[in-house]
Amino acid sequence: MTSDFTVGDGDENLQAPDGEDLQPPDTEQDPADDGPGLHASLEAILLVADEPVPEVLIAQVLERPRHEVAEGLRALAAQYTADGRGFDLREIAGGWRFYTREDCAPLVERFVRDGQEVRLTQAALETLAVIAYRQPVSRARVSAVRGVNCDGVIRTLVLRGLVEDSGTDPETGAILYRTTGYFLERLGMASLDELPDLAPFLPENIEDIEDNERTRA
Repeated sequence: MTSDFTVGDGDENLQAPDGEDLQPPDTEQDPADDGPGLHASLEAILLVADEPVPEVLIAQVLERPRHEVAEGLRALAAQYTADGRGFDLREIAGGWRFYTREDCAPLVERFVRDGQEVRLTQAALETLAVIAYRQPVSRARVSAVRGVNCDGVIRTLVLRGLVEDSGTDPETGAILYRTTGYFLERLGMASLDELPDLAPFLPENIEDIEDNERTRA
């Protein structure tokens, strides 16, 4: 009995009966690249993004063709949908970002609201204090004060009703945040004027830090 496939002398390529080469499945990692593959790289970048990231920026960071990055993003989005993940990857506002899948929103809301009576973490308290004293303030500025990315903490504060959207910065277009009436209610204050003086404890060079962040952006 003979095989339908033949192996040439010194050649590892398999051949089908019609003579066409059978190539192994394409891998999403460049064999010449010792770093992570395209999909892993895309996920790593988007996981820490606090705003939709444009394809062109991702292509520049990964040093890959834009069309290749675009195909990878769409492939990931389709894969997450096909797998029924609790999150999806959306192209919105000129960029890409992870979002909780719509049918999971009630669960996320319940999770956050059920924890409202739990004491805020140190990170949440610090972030809330910065917003309270510097409002309206952008996420970049809050992060500059604390020295760490505050995107996740701010989302939690928004979901808990302590912080809300206050429009956008006319110069940068960044979303600005302020405290809510619920925040005052929880602290038992009539207005923000009753906040104790905390300004002396904030970095004196915060304006320079923000200017540097805008320049790098």
